[in-house]
Amino acid sequence: MSRSAATKMSSLFLRQLRPLFFSTSITKTSGIPRPASVGSLRIPMLQLRNWSNLAEEEKRVQLPAASAAAAPVSDGQDEKRVVSYWGIVPRKLTKEDGSAWRWNCFRPWETYKADLSIDIEKHHKPVTLMDKFAFWTVQSLKYPTHLFFQKRHMCHAMLLETVAAVPGMVGGMLLHCKSLRRFEHSGGWIKALLEEAENERMHLMTFVEVAKPQWYERALVFAVQGVFFNAYFVAYLASPKLAHRIVGYLEEEAVRSYSDFLADLDKGNVENVAAPAIAIDYWRLPPDSTLRDVVMVIRADEAHHRDLNHFASDIQCQGHELREAPAPLEYH
Repeated sequence: MSRSAATKMSSLFLRQLRPLFFSTSITKTSGIPRPASVGSLRIPMLQLRNWSNLAEEEKRVQLPAASAAAAPVSDGQDEKRVVSYWGIVPRKLTKEDGSAWRWNCFRPWETYKADLSIDIEKHHKPVTLMDKFAFWTVQSLKYPTHLFFQKRHMCHAMLLETVAAVPGMVGGMLLHCKSLRRFEHSGGWIKALLEEAENERMHLMTFVEVAKPQWYERALVFAVQGVFFNAYFVAYLASPKLAHRIVGYLEEEAVRSYSDFLADLDKGNVENVAAPAIAIDYWRLPPDSTLRDVVMVIRADEAHHRDLNHFASDIQCQGHELREAPAPLEYH
């Protein structure tokens, strides 16, 4: 074969291979057209990888419609379908009457009827120096709050719940870490404190359905929660019994605040609107319940949290650890 013939055959062979190795066409990756540069190397292995990714994306989009339809209804909002290839299909939940369960933030088995028979007048008399310090710390925080909110009970309640939901989460988190460090059980106190935090958060979610906070109230919550979280975190590390005693006195003030709320509802100073749907489902209230019924059950919850935290402090004041006394789980 002559040299010129070999050169022609080589150039012809390279022209055939050029689209595979050097491409100037428009490439499509993740659904977004992207021009490839002339100098970019397009080896077959990379093209196969791109084809594999595109095939995987097509599989995600073409999931069975049944899996998407099984996605739960969001809290009080329109249904949103979630497409995923992980194979997780949330259960379809229903109420006792067979109607669809509309809440994602809690489940039917987490609902309960509040114990309204609890003594709301109970008070732990401060005797020791630690008790007096805890009591007067709470009293010093109470007066600026009452001065700011005065008779705006709804806004006061929302701020109160954003703070009240912090101690249970902080205490539960620190007990969780302690249990891991020491390789020991917690006596159920981790779960009890997290239940308290979740219950307080549900109080807030209920009030948000009734009244929408203003921007300055949101800013106040942001500042107060940031300060209180860190202060309580340090207090719990230094002295858990002091931290629980402070929360016990905070809950006593919460009970009094809700009693004042009820008094103004009875006087007609606050409109006794219909109870939001989330409250009716969470506390298993009658369908015709009102705001007064909601405040009643929330006050009962706060009284239970008062008892739980004073009890936790008493255990440690008597020289025991929390894990040595069974936690009052599901104590509402």
